Amino acid sequence: MAYGAPRKSLGQYFLTDRNILGAIADAADVGSGDTVIEVGPGRGALTAVLAERAPRVIAVELDNALARSLAATMPSNVEVVEADARLADPAALLGGCAPYKMLGNLPYYAAMPILRRFLESDCRPERAAVLVQREVAEQMCAQPGAMSLVSLAVQLFGSARIARIVRPGSFTPPPKVTSAVVGIVLHNGLAEGVDDAERFFVLARAGFSAPRKQLRNALSGGLNVAPDEAERLLAGAGIEASRRAQTLSMAEWASLYRTWRGAA
Repeated sequence: MAYGAPRKSLGQYFLTDRNILGAIADAADVGSGDTVIEVGPGRGALTAVLAERAPRVIAVELDNALARSLAATMPSNVEVVEADARLADPAALLGGCAPYKMLGNLPYYAAMPILRRFLESDCRPERAAVLVQREVAEQMCAQPGAMSLVSLAVQLFGSARIARIVRPGSFTPPPKVTSAVVGIVLHNGLAEGVDDAERFFVLARAGFSAPRKQLRNALSGGLNVAPDEAERLLAGAGIEASRRAQTLSMAEWASLYRTWRGAA
């Protein structure tokens, strides 16, 4: 099957290294009992690997020419859906919410919107494995001292780790940056102590609204409360008012969230 040139407007860098393809499937522990939603199958290299391991693969492709080619060449256990994964409803793709795993070589420009679409869905995957720009992967898996809203956007829903570093030569065409495979094991619900993701991010965005400032001042401005009130919230959560947002762990953010919700 002949394919057209990669479309830069869609962030198309096709992964061709079979070792890396296997590493992505391994990072989500894809096996014979799994249903898989693959985002951005491109020319189908990862799709073919997944189809060998799983009985059902749903490949979501935005490029209509690639979607048509995949539909004509993939085995019968692969369903190709032409859609924008940033807008996709996992339950609709599955034909009703059921256990599944989400994988993909995500376009750099849309990686986090796609991932958040699935993680924040009412029909979340059990596991995910995504290939993203290394810098984004490091943010997703960051520890206290380097936390960000990206870190919280992932770690609220699951435990993330970098499974493999991927060099530019593993792609056609080679991108200008290094990539990484991130494996995510989803929590059964949200992180312990958090009951509402939308409300949690109101607090988190306030904390990161001025990341160079002490949390006392960042929360005061971000939540539009007096500095003394922000300090009381932090004290109630057992957090020093002089700390900065990036130094808090997910557990400390959850503690602060509970204190904030209790004071509301």
